Amino acid sequence: MVSVYAVLEPGAGVTSTGPHQIGIDFGGHRGLVREVDGRARRYDAEPGAVYVTGSSPITWLEVSDPTEALEVYPDRALVDRLAAGLGVTAEVRPSFGKPDGVVFAVAARLRRAHLAGAHPAGAHLADGALTDVEASTLAHRLAGHLLRQYGAGRGPRHGQAGELRPGAVDVVTEYTRAHLASQITLDRLAAAVHLSPFHFARSFRATTGLTPHAYVTEQRLMIARDRLLRGDASVAGVALEVGFSNISHFRRVFRRRYGLAPGELRRA
Repeated sequence: MVSVYAVLEPGAGVTSTGPHQIGIDFGGHRGLVREVDGRARRYDAEPGAVYVTGSSPITWLEVSDPTEALEVYPDRALVDRLAAGLGVTAEVRPSFGKPDGVVFAVAARLRRAHLAGAHPAGAHLADGALTDVEASTLAHRLAGHLLRQYGAGRGPRHGQAGELRPGAVDVVTEYTRAHLASQITLDRLAAAVHLSPFHFARSFRATTGLTPHAYVTEQRLMIARDRLLRGDASVAGVALEVGFSNISHFRRVFRRRYGLAPGELRRA
């Protein structure tokens, strides 16, 4: 598995996303223009939009907002082995701009690793480094999800034993975004997918690799970053909008994740 992390200024020119990859854009976009197989389309994309390519690349023609994106190119040999074990084809159906909670969770962890590598002297980012075992686990999780969620042929769509049912993580994402400024508890997240808190917490981590708390925090930080760059609300206002009632805590968590304080990011 190879991952590529990039932060681009608006209007950075024509760029492309290669074939056979899974990409996520952590920032929102308005009036984004993409071209696939000679057909161009203009649309808006929310933060966390996921792009899965088949054999055709994506060409990005107009990008008027800052971009923070991660592209993952799965190990084709691993995908082929997992497909054979599932009894399905290794080909995938392209998908453009839809949310995907499992991809978001894996990409958020890979982004931490990239940011840690970009700031080797930053002790606050040192916990982002990936071990070999963790990287391999992420590769298997993403490849298996790719086949079950986007596989072109018929085959099992359920995950492994102990994981949430298909689509449950996306339900959690929808609930989180709908209640971003409110208190989000484990009980309420579990109720959204009709599970007990204990069963939900265990199954959620088995499915995504993140605890529910870590997942919600990553969502909040992603939305906060997008609003800081896009709007003119104060740092305190953005913090409250995404559910951080303690502004000092928000600044600490944000800096730990991005290497910059919220105000520094906006000025940069």
